[in-house]
Amino acid sequence: MKTAPYRRHLKSSDDLVTTYEATRAGFVALALEKNRRATPYVAEARALQQAAARAKTPADLLQMPEIQAGLLTAAGLSDKALAHLEFKDRVEAIKGLIRNFLEPAGEKFVEELVFRFLLTRGDALGGTMRNIGGVMAQRKLTRAIISTLAIAGVPYRWQPTRGDKWLAMPRDSSEIELSLRGLSWQRGRKQRTLIYNLTVPLVKNNVDLCLFAGNPARIESHHYALPESYLAVGELKGGIDPAGADEHWKTARTALERVRAAFAKTPHTPFTFFVGAAIEKKMAIEIWNQLEQGILTNAANLNDETQIASLSHWLCSL
Repeated sequence: MKTAPYRRHLKSSDDLVTTYEATRAGFVALALEKNRRATPYVAEARALQQAAARAKTPADLLQMPEIQAGLLTAAGLSDKALAHLEFKDRVEAIKGLIRNFLEPAGEKFVEELVFRFLLTRGDALGGTMRNIGGVMAQRKLTRAIISTLAIAGVPYRWQPTRGDKWLAMPRDSSEIELSLRGLSWQRGRKQRTLIYNLTVPLVKNNVDLCLFAGNPARIESHHYALPESYLAVGELKGGIDPAGADEHWKTARTALERVRAAFAKTPHTPFTFFVGAAIEKKMAIEIWNQLEQGILTNAANLNDETQIASLSHWLCSL
C-alpha cells in the first residue's frame, strides 16, 4: 500500500502545532519586514522636512509646488482619494491643513507637517501589512518549490505578479519569489503549472494555490475552466498570531470545502492540502483527522523546513 504523502513528514497532530520559538521568530520577521517597508516613508518625510524648512510661514508652503504631493498626504489624502479630486479641491485640502493644523502649531509648523505626513503614510503601511503574513508565506513556499526543482535539475518558467508573460528561468533566482505569481515546469512527459491566488471558475471563489496538469498556454486558453486539469488545490495561511490561528483555519477549511463540493459535480476531484504558519493544538487535531479520513491529502506547518520540503517534493512529483 502506497504511503500517504503527509506520513512522510507527520507522525501525529502534534507535529503540526506551531512551537513558541516559531511564533516568536515569526513576529520578529514581521517586525523586520514592517521596518523595511517603512524605510521609503521615513526618507520621504526627511525630504519633506528639508524642503518645507525653507518656508517662513505655513502660508508660504502653498507657493512650493515641489512639495504639493507631500502636503496632500499630510492633509490626510491617500493616493486613491487623490484620483477623485480636481485641482481646486486639492488646493482647498492644503489650505485646510494650513489653517487648522499648521498655523496653530506656530514656529513648529514644519514638525507638525512631518508628523501628519507620517500619520497618513503609517495608515497606508498598516493596510499593506494586514496581508504581509500571506505574502511572506507565499515567498517561503515558492522558494521551497524552486529549490526542489533545482536539485532535481528541472528547469522552469515563471510568471511575474505584474504582467501575463511567462519568462525563462533566470540565472540568478535569489529574489524571484518577491514578484512571482506562477511557476511552470516539465518533468519527463509531464507538464505542470502552479498559479497563486486564482479565482477558480468552477468554484467562483479565490483559491490560494492551484496546480494544473498542462502548460500555461493550454491552461490559460481554456480560462482555467477544465476540471480535469486541476491536480491539487491548496490554502496557504501565513498569519503567525496564535489569536487568529483558528479563524485562518476556518477560512481555509471553508474554501477547500467549496472546492470539493464544486468538483464533486464533475468526474474529477483534485487533491487538497493546507499549509499554515499558526497552528494551535485544537486545529492541529482537526487537520490530522481530515488527513486520516482522506478529506485532506496533505498538510504542513510553514515554520518547519522539513515539512515544507516534503510538501514541495510532493507537489513537484504529482
